Amino acid sequence: MTTNYPRYALWIVLGFALWLNYEAWVKDYTAVDAAATVAAAHAPVGGLAAEIPQSENGSAPGAASGPATATTAAGTITAAPATALSTAASVAAAPAVHVHTDVLDLDISLTGGTITQADLNAYTRIKGQALRVRLENHDSPETLYLLQVALTGPAGAARPNQLATFTADRTDFAMAPGQDELRVPLHWTDGHGVEVVKEFVFRRGSYAINVTQTVNNQSTMPWAVAPYAQILRDDPPTHSSIFNANPERFATRGPAIWDGAKYRKLKITDDDDRHLNIQVKNGWIAALQHHFVTAVVPPAGVDYRFTMNSRDTEYAMAASAPLTEVPAGASQSYSLTLFVGPKLQSQLAVTGPELQRVTDFGHLFVIAQPLFKALSWAHKVTGNWGVAILLVTCLLKLIFYPLSEASGKSMAKMRALQPRIKNIQEQYKNDKEKLGRATMELYQREKVNPVSGCLPMVIQIPVFFAFYWVLVESVEMRQAPFALWLNDLSSPDPYYILPALMAGAMFLQQRMAPASPDPMQAKVMMFMPLAMSVLFAFLPSGLVLYYVTNTGLGVLQQWNINRRIQAATARKS
Repeated sequence: MTTNYPRYALWIVLGFALWLNYEAWVKDYTAVDAAATVAAAHAPVGGLAAEIPQSENGSAPGAASGPATATTAAGTITAAPATALSTAASVAAAPAVHVHTDVLDLDISLTGGTITQADLNAYTRIKGQALRVRLENHDSPETLYLLQVALTGPAGAARPNQLATFTADRTDFAMAPGQDELRVPLHWTDGHGVEVVKEFVFRRGSYAINVTQTVNNQSTMPWAVAPYAQILRDDPPTHSSIFNANPERFATRGPAIWDGAKYRKLKITDDDDRHLNIQVKNGWIAALQHHFVTAVVPPAGVDYRFTMNSRDTEYAMAASAPLTEVPAGASQSYSLTLFVGPKLQSQLAVTGPELQRVTDFGHLFVIAQPLFKALSWAHKVTGNWGVAILLVTCLLKLIFYPLSEASGKSMAKMRALQPRIKNIQEQYKNDKEKLGRATMELYQREKVNPVSGCLPMVIQIPVFFAFYWVLVESVEMRQAPFALWLNDLSSPDPYYILPALMAGAMFLQQRMAPASPDPMQAKVMMFMPLAMSVLFAFLPSGLVLYYVTNTGLGVLQQWNINRRIQAATARKS
């Protein structure tokens, strides 16, 4: 390796930025099969909504109960017959119970007890506007997103599945000030002595929802039942690219699972994933989007079967328990946990095993997770995510100081040797073998190792990539202000001031590095700061803030090293 080692790091970072742009382009403009598009246009809306998952021991879809009516303070709620509810659109059109907590605003349909709408009270879609982030929804067939928890059983048997009719005591449930817990019960009966109570339990400040389905079997026969939960979503691709201000352009969307040992992102177009059928213990299923997630966490220690079916852009992912029997005259409860909300690490970690993995830090999770914890600590101390980024950047610079010092000294020595290297190049310009030998002899005499300058930089590059994913994926920094014109660290700098500062810092850094002996390469490297600043202009301002700070600290460190090396050289002469 020659005097070009600082440039290799710049080329790698540039390549990473170009790769991000390519990834966004692939996501946006991958060709869609024309036949699939035609089929989707003529397919019934919510085609997967009527499909009821089977349990792992082969329980078949149960028949839904007939219409039911409940009298409430607000009047009479009458659900439509279940036989008519064969599509997601009709499920969404059924009567619903409205639930309002301090963090969630939900609609739970009386058809199946399905969560058909979920607004997040603390998160707006666009900063400064009133419209809130909506996860579960039935706004349109193209964005259908339902969360279902139900019971199934033997073929032909009436069971409170996702098509069954429930009743409720009231139409509205609201968490009062000072109330820590809100319970929302729904009721179903088969008319032959079996009653099922499906109870949603909400807790203040939490996006986790505990759901318990209690079977009270007062009939004369055992009652076979299998609990399941299902996420149904139509998730068309979002069209964006690096050259716009949409912070969601690189986010992972679609289904994901934890299979008890490994985190897996599933592709609804992959033949293996779209026919997923595995048995899992201590796992979960989830539907991902940028900063937000819907997840189903089965109880610990219970075998569940995870399945997925997909059609075009629609997928249904389910977690189903084995078929069990509730004896005559007995009661049995089946519980699981839902998560509907932002990817808050503190809440995800206590909701399910490794559920924080849905904050997708990629293959650098092992590095990114400690970085996130460091940022969270700094934020607790300062109360500002921008300041936290500055502090963690300084901390990283301190941790890598010995490596940077070694690299900087090598750069300074190489810079001091530039006149002598040029003389050697002139002397042996027609003999490459002698040129290489003479250059290496000079390095040996002066005890300079070019590789020692490159290696410390390469070691730090994974940290940069991990920091990128932390800043992009962490919902904690979504719409977080810093200071002055930077009011959203998850979006690009609106005035491009940070990218301009970055270009200036990179230019100074280059001036302190040894000059390239190749004139063409030297011109390319002079263009590098401008190219990097243009690419970084469309990245989150929090990431650019990190890079500007890191580069600025590197310039100061290199200036100090150069000054010391020059002083030592002057004393020797």
